[in-house]
Amino acid sequence: MNRIKSIISGVALSVAIASSALAAGVELNTSTTGLALQGYDPVAYFTEGQPTKGDWQITTLHNDATYRFANEDNKTAFEANPEAYLPAYGGYCAFGAAMGFKFDGDPNYWKIVDNKLYLNLSEGIQKRWEGDIPGFIEQASNNWETIADKTPAELQQ
Repeated sequence: MNRIKSIISGVALSVAIASSALAAGVELNTSTTGLALQGYDPVAYFTEGQPTKGDWQITTLHNDATYRFANEDNKTAFEANPEAYLPAYGGYCAFGAAMGFKFDGDPNYWKIVDNKLYLNLSEGIQKRWEGDIPGFIEQASNNWETIADKTPAELQQ
């Protein structure tokens, strides 16, 4: 009987994880399990000034995506005002959004501009983006209106 309960629990967990991934939507760059920012703490960029891995036991769900935090204070700050900490363009690469595409934002290539967190794909892309940050943010913001609800694959056709 315990084995059957374990199997049923496993199936239920799998369905819940799959559902959360599907529910997050294409406007958010999440893993297949619905994890945002590859598990990095969105608040720590602002408080610690560096990428900081979140604790899998300190999480919250926002817009059907799971966010992890390094500590309870960061979780509380996020829950009080998520918009202050969410990365621009759903966590996709800021330079990619400026070019009209959705590429993974790497939590290690980031910059805060006017109190907004921006991620980029790689070190080389980050350097290119830094060549005209205001111009690329304007382009990305304009593009985001039309690409937010498209999958990354749709944009590459």
